[in-house]
Amino acid sequence: MENPELYIEALVFASEQSIRIEEILYCLQAAFERDFTLDEVTACLANISTKYSAEHFAIELVNINNGYQFLTKKAYHPVISLLQLQRSKKKLSQAALETLAIIAYKQPVTKTEVEQIRGVNCDYSIQKLLEKELIAINGKSDALGKPILYGTSVLFMDYFGINNIEELPHIKELTDNSTSIGEQQE
Repeated sequence: MENPELYIEALVFASEQSIRIEEILYCLQAAFERDFTLDEVTACLANISTKYSAEHFAIELVNINNGYQFLTKKAYHPVISLLQLQRSKKKLSQAALETLAIIAYKQPVTKTEVEQIRGVNCDYSIQKLLEKELIAINGKSDALGKPILYGTSVLFMDYFGINNIEELPHIKELTDNSTSIGEQQE
């Protein structure tokens, strides 16, 4: 193994929460089939910490909860707060979520088709979904008047953490038939 520091840095970076020294030791020993000492790992962590304490890095190595994690330096917190505020404003209303669900499952679909399913006007919801780039215009229908066809965008996949439309839950999985009309309740 050429440089254990790089592997330790990668482990800290890839960890969703703080990673303990014992976890780092386990991973290194399992991957390289050699014993690493606590002192070796601690020295590597100290070197990584020193490296990221330089001014030209926006992140630093922090010892939190008996583990190590990369965090943004305090000087950059105002900018990060703005990003989080901006992203929190991107939350969708119930009407927008319903409209988006219809478009996702029925795409390509016209606004009229969405409105027939929802039973209400969808102008505002469609406009907001277009602004948030969760849906896109996919052309025009051959129907009378050539209405616009809508479908989901690449950002939709990102927003919901899926790779393709097939990963959406099937409609049967979402419906609860436990209290159908005509069934007797106890």
